[in-house]
Amino acid sequence: MAIETQQHYYGGTWHPSAAEQFTDVVNPATQELLTQVPDTSAGEADRVIQSARAAFPEWRRVPVGTRIQYLFKLKNLLEEHFERISEITTLENGKTRNESRGELRRAIENVEVACGAPMLMQGYNLEDISPGIDEIMIRQPLGVVAAITPFNFPAMIPFWFLPYAIACGNTFILKPSERVPLTARYIFELIHQLDLPPGVLNLLHGGKAAVNALLSSPDVRAVSFVGSTPVARYIYAQAASYGKRVQCQGGAKNHVLILPDADMEMSARIVSDSAFGCAGQRCLAVSVAVTVGEARTEFATKIRDAAASIKVGNGLDDSVQMGPVISRESRVRVEDLIHKGVREGARLIAESPSVKELGGGNFVVPTILDGVAPDSALSSTEIFGPVLSTVHVDSVEDGIKLIASSAYGNAASIFTNSGRAARQFKYEVPTGNVGVNVGVAAPLAYFPFSGWKDSFFGTLHGQGWDGVAFYTEEKVVIERWPTSWSRKF
Repeated sequence: MAIETQQHYYGGTWHPSAAEQFTDVVNPATQELLTQVPDTSAGEADRVIQSARAAFPEWRRVPVGTRIQYLFKLKNLLEEHFERISEITTLENGKTRNESRGELRRAIENVEVACGAPMLMQGYNLEDISPGIDEIMIRQPLGVVAAITPFNFPAMIPFWFLPYAIACGNTFILKPSERVPLTARYIFELIHQLDLPPGVLNLLHGGKAAVNALLSSPDVRAVSFVGSTPVARYIYAQAASYGKRVQCQGGAKNHVLILPDADMEMSARIVSDSAFGCAGQRCLAVSVAVTVGEARTEFATKIRDAAASIKVGNGLDDSVQMGPVISRESRVRVEDLIHKGVREGARLIAESPSVKELGGGNFVVPTILDGVAPDSALSSTEIFGPVLSTVHVDSVEDGIKLIASSAYGNAASIFTNSGRAARQFKYEVPTGNVGVNVGVAAPLAYFPFSGWKDSFFGTLHGQGWDGVAFYTEEKVVIERWPTSWSRKF
């Protein structure tokens, strides 16, 4: 059977690629070939950019109240096709169907928030800053903007950017990960039904050449990115060197602090869900559990039992609790890091039952490594797989110092019944997202998806007010209307 190659969407229609090289996309649970993604050239990428550029002058003049009507329609389409989108995400990414449903729900939530653009875009004014002079701040769109999104949340992360960008009057280009093109493809088939002016929303497939075209094009005013820290740093530096506005969400090494007064049963269950959900392939996954004092023994037993009970398999099986990692290369890399941790002195205290009988999928069993040395490579490496490290400290202060020593600053959580300890933790811990008795401190769409240190490059984050501010420029107007002039007319 012939395998379909992915097409670009621009100018309000689909366009086959003229690329000569293609990347195979396989189901990570079965190794079945699903589709192919073109290795798009810079010239081909520029055609997508020019489509967005041509659409901008007309789109920015569309009243914001009219622009959001398209988002209301998009929300309804996403709801109507909710199960199909979730199934496609599971097919190409490997996560469970419930995990796919959860991320799509967050995507829809962002569309809902962006529908508030008529209020979110409002500026402010002050009369009589001097006699007869008023001053006004208004927000205006940037122009063509682009988002480069990762494989781990193909339905959710594009919607950190897309609805805010077009609600604010910009035209938008999505460059999804070449590992998971099918979710974006299906969503753009729904977008085609909106009858948006051609060029307002565009889909560009490809690899580094396509990305570099977006970064260097003088017609692209802003770039958003989510992915690993090395790539985030590259994109931030390159785009900024061309004078673009940039927001780049990077990698993470997220810690949770477990205090002796925490509910150990609940804490272990939540930490397990965070560390092993989505096969550990999310930027807010718990990577290190830090036990304080007497919490060590009881938490170790309960987290080991929680990990061992997880059923691993194909995410399309509703009884499965964890799917595969995205690729064979990822599986080998994660397993090599586990072996390296053991060689460096960590103790392997939990593995779930074998998954060899599942065939050729990219399965890695949920794994816990106890006593990872703070100076080991594993302690500072983003594993991005179902691996939880556990370490022990004597006090809350020591735990906060350990977290502060990480180069990353995406998220951290504390599990405790002490209000004093919780307040100290959220006040002092140097991460952009903080959880209290929460394993995945993922902000709702009303709040920015924050990140500090090597987990974020930029100033304005995605979602909410930050999203609107990122996609608009502030213009200050100073008006003089002297009363003596008015008497002449």
